[in-house]
Amino acid sequence: MSKTDFIVDKENLEVSIIRTFNATPERMWQAFTDPEEIVQWWADTHIDKHEFEVGGSWRYVSSGNGQEFGFRGEFKEIDEPKKIVRTFEFEPKAGHIMTESITFEPQPDGKTKMVNVSKYENIEDL
Repeated sequence: MSKTDFIVDKENLEVSIIRTFNATPERMWQAFTDPEEIVQWWADTHIDKHEFEVGGSWRYVSSGNGQEFGFRGEFKEIDEPKKIVRTFEFEPKAGHIMTESITFEPQPDGKTKMVNVSKYENIEDL
């Protein structure tokens, strides 16, 4: 199993998650953009809205322990199969919005390095 790096950069208000997957960038893109695939790896979640275009909105609802939690945002940049930029808001903490940038970097061995950087608005939200 591949190692996951989790980096908190308080100075720049960022959290980065970096991991190499045994899949091509195109396959990773599909897993992150196809609603039928998203629900397979985002446990106990259904997709309420998924307008996958720049300016389009998304909303996913996760459930567990008899509760539901909504997550929502807007797609800001789409560069297939390299990069997705979207806003991300956890509805129970409405108003605390981060910007998430996910890049898929091809590796020489046919794998893909995923770099997910979440940029927060302030240190309290980090």
